[in-house]
Amino acid sequence: MPALRLFGRKWLAASDDLVFPCVFEICFRIVWLGLISCVTSTYWNVTEECGEDGLPVRIYLVGTIVLISVNIVLLVLLVNRSAQGSITEVHKRRLVAPLLVIKILLILPETGLNVLGTMWAFCGTFQCRSNDKVSRTVIEAIVLFNWVVFALIIFGLAIVFDPLGSAKYKNGRDTNDNGPTESAIHRKVSKLWFRRFRWAFCCLRRDEFGHEAFTQVASLLSALFRGTDLVPSDIVAGCVLLRVRQKRETREMRRIRMLNDDGPRYSTDITRVFATSPAWMTIKNARHFLRFALAAYGWPMVCYLNCCTGPYRLIPKMTCCACFRRKPQIIIDDNCCLCHLAGVRYTSRLRSEDVLHASFKNHVFELPFCILADHSTKSIVIAIRGSLSMRDVFTDLVANAERFEAPGMPPDSSAHRGMVAGVDCMLKRLREGNILERICATFPDYTLVLTGHSLGAGVSILLAAKLRPRFPDLRVYAFATPAGLLSREAARFTESFAFTIGVGDDFVMRLGVDSIENLRTSVIETIRACKLPKWRIMLNGFGYALFGVPSRDLETTWHDVTEITAKKASESPLLSSERPIQTVATAEGALLSSEISQRRFAKTRLYTGGRILHIVRRKKTELEKKSNSGGPTYEMRWATAEDFTELKVMPRMLLDHLPDNVFKTLTTILEDQKTHNGSILSLQEI
Repeated sequence: MPALRLFGRKWLAASDDLVFPCVFEICFRIVWLGLISCVTSTYWNVTEECGEDGLPVRIYLVGTIVLISVNIVLLVLLVNRSAQGSITEVHKRRLVAPLLVIKILLILPETGLNVLGTMWAFCGTFQCRSNDKVSRTVIEAIVLFNWVVFALIIFGLAIVFDPLGSAKYKNGRDTNDNGPTESAIHRKVSKLWFRRFRWAFCCLRRDEFGHEAFTQVASLLSALFRGTDLVPSDIVAGCVLLRVRQKRETREMRRIRMLNDDGPRYSTDITRVFATSPAWMTIKNARHFLRFALAAYGWPMVCYLNCCTGPYRLIPKMTCCACFRRKPQIIIDDNCCLCHLAGVRYTSRLRSEDVLHASFKNHVFELPFCILADHSTKSIVIAIRGSLSMRDVFTDLVANAERFEAPGMPPDSSAHRGMVAGVDCMLKRLREGNILERICATFPDYTLVLTGHSLGAGVSILLAAKLRPRFPDLRVYAFATPAGLLSREAARFTESFAFTIGVGDDFVMRLGVDSIENLRTSVIETIRACKLPKWRIMLNGFGYALFGVPSRDLETTWHDVTEITAKKASESPLLSSERPIQTVATAEGALLSSEISQRRFAKTRLYTGGRILHIVRRKKTELEKKSNSGGPTYEMRWATAEDFTELKVMPRMLLDHLPDNVFKTLTTILEDQKTHNGSILSLQEI
C-alpha cells in the first residue's frame, strides 16, 4: 500500500511483497549455481576438444553462471529494500521498482541462453557431449527448470496485472455526488468484475437470475475496494493487525467493565435465562429442530460428519437405479439413487413417508428445501438449506437492501435482496401444487415450524413473515442468521415468532454490507497506525494462528497506541448514524479514510432477525483451574441485533459458524445441565 508502479502502470502487488518470493528464489538460485558450476568444471575440458561446437557450449555455461550470480545479487538487494519501513512508508522502498525492472529485463538474455541450452541438450545441434551421465542429466534438468521458472514468472505477472492500472486511471476520483453507482470508474470496475464472473463461473450463466447476480455482486465489490489502493497482501496483513487491535480493545473494554461493574452478563443458569421467554423457546427444542436444518444439506452433510463411513451410512437409505423406476412426485431434482433424500432421512431420523416434499433444485436465488412431518412434536417442518454451492454464495452476496412487504410488517421495511428473491422463488414453488394447504389438511392439528442454518435461517425468517397471516402460530428456529437481513423495526417485528441462536465469534452473524464497509475502513486505519514491516506482520500472523497473540504485541505494534484506542459504544462508527471515523496517522491518511468511509454502498443498515440467544464458551475460574474441576462449558444471554454490527477477526470465527459445531454446543449445554443440576430440560409441547 500503495500498489507498485511499474512500466507506467499500477499492479496488484506492493513494493513490500517481494521479501518471501525473493528469499525463496535465492535458495533455488544458489543450488542452481552450485550445480552449473560443477557441470562447468566437468565439461570445460570436453568443450576444448569439440572444436567449433564447443564455443556455444562454453558461452552457455559461462553466461548461465554470470546471470545466476547477477540474479542472486539483485534478489539480495530486493529483499533488503523490500523489507524496509512499514506498509505505508513507501519512500523507504523507492529503489524496489528500478531493481525489479532490471530483474525483469534480465529475462531476455536468460531466455536466449536457455534456447541455446535447449539446442545443445535436447536437439543435438552442437555435437559436444560428455560420457558423464550425471552431468548430462543436470544440464537437461537445469534447462527444463529454466523454462518452468519463465512460465511461473509470466503467470505471476498475469496474476498481479491490474486491467485498470494504466496512468489514465491513476488519479481518478469520484466527482459525482450521486454515489458510487454513478461513477465512471465504478462502471469500469463493475464491468471488469462482471467479465471475471462470467469467465470463472460460466456454469451459472444459464441460470435465470445469473446475469442479475453477477451485476449486483460486481457492483458491490467495486464499491468496496475501488479507490483504496489496497493490494491483496495488504488486506491479509490488515486482518492480522485488526486481530491484534481488536484483542487490545477487548482487553481494555473488559478492564473498564470490571471497574464500572457494567457490561453484558452471561449466565449458565438456563432456567434464569429463559424465565421471560415463550414456552417454545428452549435449548432442547432448538437442538431438536436443528437436526432438521442439518438434514436439509442432504448427502454432503452426512459425508462431512462421517468422513470415512458416510457413503456406507447412506447406502441403506438409498434407492438403487431410481432413474429407471417411477419417481415419487414429492421429490424434485434428486440424482439417480436419490442420495439427497437418503441424506435427509439419515440425518433427520425420520421414515420415508414422513418426507412430505423435497426440492433439491439449486439455482441462483433458488434454495433446496424439504417439508417433513415430525410426529414427536406434532409439527410440519420446513427445513431450508444454507450455503453449500457457488450459486448460494452469489445469493448471499446480492446483499443490498430491497423493499420487503409482508402483512403486519412495519412500513418501509427493507431486507436482504438475495434472500427476498429466494423467498419469492420458494413461495412460487409452494403455490404451484398448493403444497402447504394439502399437507395442513392431512395434518390439521400440527403446527408449522420453519428452520434453517445461515442462508437458510435468513430465508426462513423472511418466509415466515410472508406465511404468518395464514399460519399465525408458526415458529422459526434460526441458527447463525446473517447480520444483513432486515431493517431495524422489521427485525424487532420478527422477535415474536423467530428464535435465533448464535455461537461464539460466528462471523456470519456479524456479516453484512455495512459491517464489511466498516471493516474496510478499519483495515486502512489499522495499517496506517502500524509500525511493523509487512513481512514481519505475516510471520507474526503464523505465530498468532499457532500460539495466540502475545500481550507484548498489543502495545509494540503501533506508532502511537492512542490511534487505535477503543472508543465508547456511543462514539463507535459502527453504531453512529453519522458514521464518524477514527483518527489516523497523517492528514493524507485522514483524507483517504474519510473519502472511503463516506462512500457507502449500503443505503440502509440491515440487522439479524428474531430473538437472539448468544452462547459463548465459559472461562474457568482460578479455583476450577487449580482443582482441575469442571463446571458448565457454556454460558449465554439474550442479545440485541446491535451487538452483531461489528465484524471481528477471531480464531474461531469460521468454526463457530459450522452447523455441526452449533449442534455440539447445544448438546453439551443439555449434558452439562444433566450432569451439574441432575435434570434435563423437558421438551415443551408445541
